[in-house]
Amino acid sequence: MTQHTDLLPDTVREFFAAHVVRDADTASSFLTEDAVVVDQDETFHGREEVHAFLRDAGSEFEYTTEQIGARRDDDSHWVVTVRLEGTFPGGVAELDYRFTLRDGLVAELVIANHAA
Repeated sequence: MTQHTDLLPDTVREFFAAHVVRDADTASSFLTEDAVVVDQDETFHGREEVHAFLRDAGSEFEYTTEQIGARRDDDSHWVVTVRLEGTFPGGVAELDYRFTLRDGLVAELVIANHAA
């Protein structure tokens, strides 16, 4: 994975690192109790439901993740752009992970296609 971590707060960097290696337990430790994750129009509410999503997401495919960008929108909003390559339909995807932080934890994560 290409690193652009100098721009990211520790919470985002560590959550994302755990997510990439499919460590749902560690990734979930960076979530607020009432965290919300939206992935491709499906919404998950609360740490337990989000943990299940993180544990199971993409488990039926083999893929690699390369971080290709990162930006800060403001003090609470960060975007990590990744390129996935693997055995899923289409084989290649670029996604934006849009993080909203509250009290040093991930309160919301929206995963969507990267707008070129």
